[in-house]
Order: sequence, then structure tokens, then C-alpha cells
Amino acid sequence: MAWRGPDAGVGARSALALALLVLALCPPGARSRALEWFSAVVSTEYLDPQTNMTVWSVSESGRFGDSSPKEGAQGLVGVPRAPGGDLEGCEPDTRFFVPAPGGRVSAPWVALVARGGCTFKEKVLVAARRNASAVVLYNEEHYGNLTVPMSHAGTGNIVVIMISYPKGRELLELVQKGIPVTMTIGVGTRHVQEFISSQSVVFVAIAFITMMIISLAWLIFYYIQRFLYTGSQIGSQSHRKETKKVIGQLLLHTIKHGEKGIDVDAENCAVCIENFKVKDIIRILPCKHIFHRICIDPWLLDHRTCPMCKLDVIKALGYWGEPGDVQEMPAPESPPGRDPAANLSLTDDDGSDENSPPSASPSESEPQCDTSFKGDAGESTALLEAGRSDSRHGGPVS
Repeated sequence: MAWRGPDAGVGARSALALALLVLALCPPGARSRALEWFSAVVSTEYLDPQTNMTVWSVSESGRFGDSSPKEGAQGLVGVPRAPGGDLEGCEPDTRFFVPAPGGRVSAPWVALVARGGCTFKEKVLVAARRNASAVVLYNEEHYGNLTVPMSHAGTGNIVVIMISYPKGRELLELVQKGIPVTMTIGVGTRHVQEFISSQSVVFVAIAFITMMIISLAWLIFYYIQRFLYTGSQIGSQSHRKETKKVIGQLLLHTIKHGEKGIDVDAENCAVCIENFKVKDIIRILPCKHIFHRICIDPWLLDHRTCPMCKLDVIKALGYWGEPGDVQEMPAPESPPGRDPAANLSLTDDDGSDENSPPSASPSESEPQCDTSFKGDAGESTALLEAGRSDSRHGGPVS
């Protein structure tokens, strides 16, 4: 079975790689969890006592807490008024200072507390006990203008948002100066932040490692097959060269006009199924079957056997394996009363007479084999002539 090369099975490997990639990018449960949060629009308004002008600002710089209702709120800003200047609002008895026009707080108010000191839930519950309509936490200083998610489950329906540290400090200083500041909170943009769970990370890692192992195994298999295929090709080429040399030692004969050994009108080549013609070069096999040289040589290269009787021609010539392992075959005796060289003139590939001096022989390095080939040629001539004679007398053809 011939090796099909590196392109064999490319479609199957591509489909497998694509399936693994899809599973890695979309594993079960990878998108089942997502972080949804809403930004808050924070609007502030106060009267500047120095210029007697109303200062108004609005920005979408806040972030709603995870458990906060996503709705608007409004009120005056109040800050913790605790002993020691505690601005985090963690103590249960924390009171809040809310500057208001006229000195009386009748409108809803918003608690402004700093992050840290306790949990978000504790801060919200302290402000809710003081009837705050909303709680605004400002982040720590090292976060700059960033806000972070807040988890405060169990705080009820009170609105909770976080703002940046600079914005929170600005409002705190205004309130501490006794300036009434009105804050309005609105619902901003909805944000969905998808993230991959730890199980999904493990799944992706396993899929990636599996794909790498499959790819590595295929590469190893491919290079092993390529090495074996290259070695077999080299061995096959070497074997064909040796076989071609052996085939070149088979006897050749050029058909002449009026030759007694071959009936050109009745005899044909079993390979091409065409009659033999005058000046055709034929090759005589050890089994005495004859064929056109251009027909039988390629056949012997591929099959090594006679097309008619299936004789292993290479083995019959004495080549049992390695080119040096040659065994001489004795030439069979010719029928009585026949002169083997009287009818056929044996020639080599160049058309020279086989009965010429030894210097014209195609295999001077192996005189023993050459002597054997001459005997075989004589026997083949005798058998051809005997076959014609017997057929004319109605006898059996050997």
C-alpha cells in the first residue's frame, strides 16, 4: 500500500482543530455569568457665597451598587459628624450634619461617607437609620477617579452609589463650610462585563493541551512516515537499477527476413498482441518465450515474471537476492541433430552478433553467464524450429 504523503487526512485534522477551537472559545457555562452594572449621573448645585452665583455641575461619574435599586434620588448632602472627625460613618450612633437653607432640614437628604473602616452594608444601614434617601460613598485616594463594584446585600430599597475620591472631597469641603449642596442622582448607562469562570479556564486549558498533544503526535507520525517512505524510495530505485542490469543480460535477437525459427505471420508478442516483424528486436527469456524488447523490459522491471508462464526471470538467471549472489544455470541440451546457432543470430542491445569474439560480448566481466546465455539461445532456436516442424506434421507442439 503506497503512502499518500502529508496531504492525507488534512480535512479530518482541520475539522478536529476547528471543533476544539470552538469548544475552547465557547465552553459550557463560559457565558452563563456576567457582571451587569449601571453608571450613575451625578448632578450637584450650590450657591457660592463669595460670588453669590449658583454653581451647577453634572457628570456620569458614579456607579450604582450591586444591590441598589436602579432609580433616581435627590436631596441635600450630609456628612458624618462624629467625634474625632470620623468620615466613614461606621459607628451605629453616627450623626450627620446637613446644611440647609434656614437651618432646618425638611427636604430629603443624601449621606456622603468615605470608603473604608467597615463594610459597605454597615455604612448603608447606619445612614438608613438616620432616614437618608440615598447613600453616596467616595472611593479611596489611591484609586483616583475610578469606582469599584459594591456588594451590600440586605440594605433594602435605599439608593447606593459610589463616586470618585476627588469629587467626594470637593463635596465634603463645601458641606463642612456650611454651604448647602443639592445632589440629584439619575440612572446612567447599562454596562455588561462578561468574564470567564475558573471552570471555563480549566476547560480551555485542557482543550489547548489536547490540541497540542494531537498536533505533536501527528507531526511525529508524519516525519516517521516520511523517513520510511524516503528510505523505501531509495531502496526501490537501487533495486530497479540492479534489476535493469540483470534484464540487460537476457538474450536479444533481431528478426531477419525468411528466418526459419519464427513465423512472422503467425507469431505475436503476448504483451502488445502484435505480430513480429522483420528487424524487430526480441528478447528471449529463460523459459524460451519471446517478446518485443520494448514490451518485455518495462514489464520485467515491475513484475520480474514471464507474462505467459509466470516464471521468475530474475531468479531463473541465478539472482537470489543480492546482485553478488549469482548461481550459474546449466544450459539444457539441444535436441539431437540440431545446430543451435544455425537458425537464430543472437545479438546484444547494440545489434552485434553474439557469435563474434568475446570482446563484443555485453558482459565480459561474467564469461560464465555469457556461455550459459549462448546455450539458452541455441536451445530456444531449436525449440522454435522443432515447434514449426511438428505443427506442419500434425504433432504436438512442445
